[in-house]
Amino acid sequence: MSKAKVAIIGPGNIGTDLMFKVMRLSEVLEMGAMVGIDPSSDGLARAGRLGIPTTHEGVEGLIALPGFDEIEVVFDATSAGAHVRNAEALAPYGKQLVDLTPAAIGPYVVPAVNLDEHLGAANVNMVTCGGQATIPIVAAISAVTPVKYGEIVASISSKSAGPGTRANIDEFTETTSRGIEVVGGAARGKAIIVLNPAEPPMIMRDTVQAITGRLDADGRAAVEAAVVAQVARVAEYVPGYRLKQTVQFSDEGRELDGLVPEAERAEEYTRVTVFLEVEGAAMYLPSYAGNLDIMTSAALRAAERLVLARKGVAA
Repeated sequence: MSKAKVAIIGPGNIGTDLMFKVMRLSEVLEMGAMVGIDPSSDGLARAGRLGIPTTHEGVEGLIALPGFDEIEVVFDATSAGAHVRNAEALAPYGKQLVDLTPAAIGPYVVPAVNLDEHLGAANVNMVTCGGQATIPIVAAISAVTPVKYGEIVASISSKSAGPGTRANIDEFTETTSRGIEVVGGAARGKAIIVLNPAEPPMIMRDTVQAITGRLDADGRAAVEAAVVAQVARVAEYVPGYRLKQTVQFSDEGRELDGLVPEAERAEEYTRVTVFLEVEGAAMYLPSYAGNLDIMTSAALRAAERLVLARKGVAA
């Protein structure tokens, strides 16, 4: 099977890292174009030196490229607002869109959880870096017992948060919170992001807290097994994804009622706490930038599966 050509809009850190992953890791995809709006962009310069067609005229420049008809997948690594405009411009051309912004025009997709449900979608949204890291864990717990409340804290190095991330902080919290509910299965979700300026830069760390009904010993063992298995599934496409320590459990009382939707309240609760870290592959970005690595790795996995599904090839 010949490789499918892809374009990346947004030659910043995420877009450039994704370019290297496509070139070095994918047996399904190949680079067809790198698209930006700043002619002095480092990402555009790198793509040009590698012989990849480039344009600094945005999505209009992409559409005007001689090889545009051959491009099957367009990754958007710009911003939530820009993706809305890009999606509108590309709509008439039948391209598969993979959205790495919090715009969420299409369905939320977390490869380890629900990619198979959306193989026919024309535009899939990769939620956020925090969502890709934590929603699989919420979903794993939800598969064992109802999650009445799910809260995640994504802590990343300030140096790995570029202008796009900083400009979309509100969208990050809203999109991730919604993803915890829609994909993770929690009755209520909340997301918090921390940009840590510590030196040397810290790698991405995530904390997941899930409130369930009271779990007995068997229930706790089942939850822990589900979490460990889910971590292994995510690590198949994000090698630096791992548990920081064993899953923690604590019994709680009615003081948690304020976190839980009224219809989900119980006499007794168990708090499940999971600590994760994500180390980047360091292909273009430093290894501490696991928040960016997990986004590009998840987007690559999603695009490959979408292309294979369109061609009728089993993954």
